[in-house]
This record gives sequence, structure tokens and C-alpha cells, in this order.
Amino acid sequence: MAELRIEQWWMLLDTSDKEWFRENLRAPEVDPQAANAVREAGGPDLTGSTLPPRDWDFIEIQSEFVD
Repeated sequence: MAELRIEQWWMLLDTSDKEWFRENLRAPEVDPQAANAVREAGGPDLTGSTLPPRDWDFIEIQSEFVD
């Protein structure tokens, strides 16, 4: 299955995982629980890594803070 774009998997995350990304904007490594949630939602495998700049931009600018 092809990896989904952030616009597709972001809405599937729990609020607590979204909050982690917002509170740790552009973190060099993603929390294991948040990384697992992204993978389960169809996003990239972030184990030991981070999101690409485009995805961080989405979180910072375009994501809604009311989930």
C-alpha cells in the first residue's frame, strides 16, 4: 500500500498525538508513540527519524488546533 500524504493521515491521529507534534515542532526525532500512530494511520515510518519539512510546515500552518 502506498504511503499517504500528511493531509490524509493527519485527520486519523488522536488529539494527543497531534498535540505532541505541535508542541515539538520540527523535532529531530519523533516520540515512539507518535511515530507508531503515524505509521498505523498510513503515514511514513518515523522510527528514529522525523517528518520532512513539508509535513512540519503543514502542522505549523495548516492543521487545525480544534480537533
